[in-house]
Order: sequence, then C-alpha cells, then structure tokens
Amino acid sequence: MGKKRKLREWRNGYLFILPSIIGFSVFVAYPMLSSLYYALTEWGGYDKPRFVGFANFKYLFTVDPAFWPSIRATFYFVLMSVPSSLILGLALAMLLNKGLPGIKWFRTIYYLPTIVPSIAALTLWLFIYEPQYGLANSLLRALGLPEGTWLTGETTALPSLVIIGLWQVGSGMIIFLSGLQSVPKDLYEAAEVDGAAKWRTTLNITIPMITPILFLQLIVGIIGAFQAFNQVQVLTGGGPNFATSLLNFKIYNDAFNNTMFGYAISEVWVLFVIIMVFTAITYRYSNRLVYYESDNSR
Repeated sequence: MGKKRKLREWRNGYLFILPSIIGFSVFVAYPMLSSLYYALTEWGGYDKPRFVGFANFKYLFTVDPAFWPSIRATFYFVLMSVPSSLILGLALAMLLNKGLPGIKWFRTIYYLPTIVPSIAALTLWLFIYEPQYGLANSLLRALGLPEGTWLTGETTALPSLVIIGLWQVGSGMIIFLSGLQSVPKDLYEAAEVDGAAKWRTTLNITIPMITPILFLQLIVGIIGAFQAFNQVQVLTGGGPNFATSLLNFKIYNDAFNNTMFGYAISEVWVLFVIIMVFTAITYRYSNRLVYYESDNSR
C-alpha cells in the first residue's frame, strides 16, 4: 500500500506540473534549441536551411565589418545609459520623497513621459534634435551657445540617444521612491538624535537600505540597454558611420533587410551570451554590494 500511495502521489504531482512542463518545452526549450540549430545554418527565412557549422560565427568575428563597431556602440551605450539612469532616477526619487506641498503633482509630471508610446516619443525627439529648426538648437542659439550636431555627428549621436532614455526615467524613479518610503523611520530618528549630517544619513542609511532596489534596477537596466532598438530604428538607422548601430539593430537589419536569418540568429546568440555574462558578473558581486536587513553577517 505504501508503494502504491507513493506512486499515486508521484503521478499526481507530475500531472499538476505538466502544464508548466509543456509550456516550458513549447515556448522556451524548443525555440532555444531550434534557434541554436538555425544559427549553424545558412538560411534566408524562406528556403531550406543549409548546415554550415560555425561558419556564421567565424564570419561574424573575423570578416563582418559592421560587427565590432556595433559591439563597441552597444557597450558605450550600456556604460553611458545605465549609470546615468540609476543616478538620475535615484536623485529624483529622493527629491520627490520630501513631504512638500503639491509633491504628488510633481511625481505625476515626472512619471508621465514613461506612459507616452515609444514611437510617438521618439518622433517628438526627432523634431527636437532637427539641426535647423529643432528645439534643442533653437534654445542654444537663443542662449548664444554653439549649436549641437546631435544625431548627425559621430561623437554626439550616441549620447543623444542616452539623453532620450533619461527623459523617460520615471519608471525607475517610482521604484526607487517605493524603496525610499520603506526605509524604517526610526533609523533616521536615531541618526538625528546622534547629530548626523544629512549627507552622512544618506550614505550610511538611505543608500544601504535600498541596495536591493538598486541591484534590481541595475540588472533590469543592463538587460534593457543591451536590447535597445526603437531609438536607433526611428532616429538614426544605425548611423552616422555605424556610430549608433547597436547590436540589436544590426540583428534586425541582417534578418529582415538582408534576409540572412541564420546569420542574424547567430548574432542573437552572441547577444544572449553577452547579457548572460554581464548578469552573472553582477550577481557574483551582489553579496558585497547589497544589504539585506535579515542578513546577520553584515
């Protein structure tokens, strides 16, 4: 009877998790395995795939003139956008955490850009960055300052895209704000009794207590920055001279404009490995950076 009962429990357990197993197999495992196969083929999307082994990866790393510029542009974009978004989002959250009159209206105003449809917002920025009649250069002329090249300059195009991301930092700001409001008030009261300065309270209480939120935002920001696409597609088309040709945009271009789906899938795997490596490194050092209130060793 004991064996039959265990067998019945084993069967019932697997029946309960069967939908999850089927969903994972159909929507995760099979697409990943099939994409790995297609990455090793020469495939135009409509014809029969022809197995070529690692030829796609060899061409990608040694021959393709657009690959390394796209890698460089992607890394520059991540290094510029992620820290600046974290700093600005946290700064705005700390500012809006004050109990000032009308502060709810300011929170709403700062959050509004995040709910604007992406393409509509990017079209607006296309007008702002227009060299002759755009708002940015018009403002610089009014202040008597040199005009910017913005999206048309090799050195300014990528920072211009980063600025657009900062304009929509409201979602991160809201998450930081929720973290700030969860910090125990008695810690601030104890610091005030001890006569601690505001900046010291921020460094020794506020920042350590919200490090889990910072870590979450860092991971999400890294993954999102590596997958950036819309701003390049709408505003620059990868130019000028590959300055904004982010890897995700190159993948799209190779797949749908050059109809090299097998080659584009090999690029997808390269991007996947890069994101996994950066995420793993971040997790590896998270114990040194993140404070958990329940961790007695800290």
